[in-house]
Amino acid sequence: MDLVLLWVFLPLVSVAWGQYGDYYYGPYNYGDNDEWANVYRQGFNFQCPHGQVIVAIRSVFSKKEGSDRLWNYACMPAAQSLGEPTECWWEEINRAGTEWYQTCSNNGLVAGFQSQYFPSVLDREWQFYCCRYSRRCPYSCWLTTEYPGHYGEDMDMMMYTYDYYIRGATTTFSAVDRDRQWKFVVCRMTEYDCPFQNV
Repeated sequence: MDLVLLWVFLPLVSVAWGQYGDYYYGPYNYGDNDEWANVYRQGFNFQCPHGQVIVAIRSVFSKKEGSDRLWNYACMPAAQSLGEPTECWWEEINRAGTEWYQTCSNNGLVAGFQSQYFPSVLDREWQFYCCRYSRRCPYSCWLTTEYPGHYGEDMDMMMYTYDYYIRGATTTFSAVDRDRQWKFVVCRMTEYDCPFQNV
């Protein structure tokens, strides 16, 4: 009887092992040698290559470096069903020392960040680089949990689900800790042209 069970289950185990044994989502490639997009207390401009969007954000905080953060980003190509970007632009500046909420206008997706450090506030102002894909529209949008979980902690946010895209963010600023917590606006995009746009 044991030999019969072995004979029945051995092919199932080998098929399962073949399908799932080496199935691994590797870490996102944050660029050459995991370099940071900025140095402490300096401005920076990061843009994904054409046709790619931000899928991961990593940051470390340093109180002794002016309560500033190092930032790094990873990009991936947008789904082929979205096609090529039809236009890209820089959104309005979000001022340092304030809380804010912003999504890319024109149904755009976040494809980059620009930031400038202000020592008088010990904070940064931010701008999103957004790209629109034809007339695709967002749906099934939600806010992520807070990144980092607590002020002053390191941050590592990754998009684990394919076909979800970062469209913006809301942030809170602590005047005591001189740090920000982020919640990212994440959406799916239609695979067809839609007749409306957000502003």
